[in-house]
Amino acid sequence: MAVTKNLGAFIPTTQVWDIGSVRSMDVKSDAFKELIVHLYQNMNSIATLLNLKDTGQYPTEEFVCGKQYVLAGVTHQVFRKVIDFGALPNAATTSVLHNITITNDLKVTEIYGASTDPGAAFIPLPYSSPTLVENIELKADSTHVIVTTGDDRSGFTETLIVIEFIKF
Repeated sequence: MAVTKNLGAFIPTTQVWDIGSVRSMDVKSDAFKELIVHLYQNMNSIATLLNLKDTGQYPTEEFVCGKQYVLAGVTHQVFRKVIDFGALPNAATTSVLHNITITNDLKVTEIYGASTDPGAAFIPLPYSSPTLVENIELKADSTHVIVTTGDDRSGFTETLIVIEFIKF
């Protein structure tokens, strides 16, 4: 499917069908056959464009999320995985297994998250503050997601981290 000037993946929201003429059509007529062709084309457009949309699911298992990268003319599906990290550390570094099989053919495209201090506050990850000690580093290596805090963030007990990647 050709992409036209970054218009996005959209289809018309209304189709104009004269219900009266559809009901009175002879099912053996050319007009009816043309109607069926148009219906199939519309269904194909819906399926094609629906498959291009970013899926609003964030599972803890690898999941094809609908995003795509086109690199050197080749389309690559984006996989998404959520890591339930748990509590942030108290001025320290903590790591959690991500269980993503890392090979030379896997490239991470995004790593991000958020953490909640229940009933009090929430923050994005990584976190940048004008006060250096309040910054929070978020990174991953071949086996772990790693979070480093400069001050006590242990009150932030609910942390979800999202890793998105492509496989070549």
